[in-house]
Amino acid sequence: MHVHEMITSHPEVQGNVAEKLLRCIEDCYSCAQTCTSCADACLAEPSVDTLKQCIRLNLDCADVCAATGSMASRRTGSNVPVLRAVMLACEQACRACGDECRRHADMHEHCRVCADECMRCAESCRDAVAEVR
Repeated sequence: MHVHEMITSHPEVQGNVAEKLLRCIEDCYSCAQTCTSCADACLAEPSVDTLKQCIRLNLDCADVCAATGSMASRRTGSNVPVLRAVMLACEQACRACGDECRRHADMHEHCRVCADECMRCAESCRDAVAEVR
């Protein structure tokens, strides 16, 4: 990804790079892709009926992660209260999805991968909230 390169070259950033925020942006986009892929893999499983909640949480998490990554990438202007709220919502969506995927991880490798990615993203969002001022 070119997150670091793009953010550091932004005229309003002027070298003040929040490393935790950059990691959060990258992790959000990675998690969105992982969750989308996991939902698709769940749909292909013979036991798809038992994976409905997992699919729902995958898709919700993917949407929240993509929105969070987009909002956190914007450096012009300010919308700190909303961005902080979205980042905390992203952490919550990631934890819910990660917990659900973990329930299926023994049977489905894609759920194990997704659970790990969701927890990584949840931590990144939590860590980055403090840098958003």
